[in-house]
Amino acid sequence: SPDPYYGAFARIRCSHLFESKRFKSQFFKSHGEDSLEPIPATAGVASALSGSEKSGSEKSGSEKSASGKSLQEGRSLSPSLLPQVVCSTAINPENPEYQAAIALGCPLFHRSDILAALIQDYQTIAVAGTHGKTTTSSLISYMLLKAGVDPTIIVGGEVNAWEGNARVGSSGYLVAEADESDGSLVKFSPAIGVLTNIELDHPDHYSSLDQVVETFQTFADRCHTLIGSIDCKTVRDRLKPTITYSLHTDSGADYTVDQIEYRADGTIAQVWERENVLGSLKIALLGKHNLSNALAAVAVGRLLGLEFAAIASAMAPFEGARRRFEKRGEVNDILFIDDYAHHPSEIQVTLAAARLHASKTTPPQRVVAIFQPHRYTRTLAFLSEFAASFGDADLVIVSDIYSAGEPSLDQITGQQVTDLIAHYNPNVHYQPTLQAIAQCLNETLVPGDLAIFLGAGNLNQVIPDVIAHQERIAQKRPTETVSPL
Repeated sequence: SPDPYYGAFARIRCSHLFESKRFKSQFFKSHGEDSLEPIPATAGVASALSGSEKSGSEKSGSEKSASGKSLQEGRSLSPSLLPQVVCSTAINPENPEYQAAIALGCPLFHRSDILAALIQDYQTIAVAGTHGKTTTSSLISYMLLKAGVDPTIIVGGEVNAWEGNARVGSSGYLVAEADESDGSLVKFSPAIGVLTNIELDHPDHYSSLDQVVETFQTFADRCHTLIGSIDCKTVRDRLKPTITYSLHTDSGADYTVDQIEYRADGTIAQVWERENVLGSLKIALLGKHNLSNALAAVAVGRLLGLEFAAIASAMAPFEGARRRFEKRGEVNDILFIDDYAHHPSEIQVTLAAARLHASKTTPPQRVVAIFQPHRYTRTLAFLSEFAASFGDADLVIVSDIYSAGEPSLDQITGQQVTDLIAHYNPNVHYQPTLQAIAQCLNETLVPGDLAIFLGAGNLNQVIPDVIAHQERIAQKRPTETVSPL
């Protein structure tokens, strides 16, 4: 599957590893959307770097090497010159670079080993949870940046504020997104852990919610301080965070909100710290889920000793991470939104935010949801939940399932997903390919629509073509003239 974290390591130091010479040279192997870049040497520590990646989304799908060479070309290397190889879980054991590394006797490390070492090297805020990790970790990072803390950052999505998914800061703080998809977050021991919520996901790795909880419990036990949302019953009852937050003032949480206003341009709320009013918080993000994410950032900021005024001022202009309700353009009075949502719960809250935005316009917009199911295992495991997730859409278009490297399963197809959605929302259509989706949208979208693209695969590749089509329509439209009286 796409591995969004690899580009992050391109700009991050891991000084104690380099200085101990455990990593004299590195070769990175990824399968993801982001460009694969090596960990650069900093502070005068030199290292040899190379890498390759393979992606089924943004790139052509061919193997590419950052150094122009592959491990397969290194069979004559002496043992002292062998690179240490870093791979993600997404790499197939039959991958030729992986096989070459084994044949050469290269030391192998998992991506999470590098992140675990970085977490040990800093005062780390690690954000975990089934949903909201990228937005919450990006919010915390942006808040600390604007407050003058200058953190090092590794998040799972690109953010315009630091032009990527990572940056190197000058302080001793690191904000990291801790991914649970393969269970590797149990290696992390951060100073501050943030837990947004817990649900069953990644059925290719977890067979039950109890297994998911066990992984998060291990992570929680390794955190010096755990901040968690008690709006999630599983977090509240089974993880018992040190510091809590909630959108409900009667929850007994340490941080709560009231006087909530959901607007087309963002969200406003009054924030409480236990029995004391901190003040008003305005964020440029839509939906109650993003207000919850912002409240987690408030809790982190206060734990680090920041004044609430500085926290609120820092978060106000944050526009979110890419592919998280990202505005891709507005052409011919049609708004195009790209969102990474690929779990039923994520789709529901994202479409609720889209409906909220649409309802605030005059006249109200039509919400057109374009959905690309992600992974056969996930689609099959949550089929009934997906079917019931599109109630806030006026029109739904469903594509074929994006495999993310999984073998196809005969018992589940995009057509079946479409047929089940039709039980709840009859205005749903199956368009198997990106080309078919583009043609359908070109024939269907009308001025005033909000078109939202949902999925973690390559669905967003169709957006530029659809926008270009609408631009051509707008250019051909005759200029309106007023008839003389």
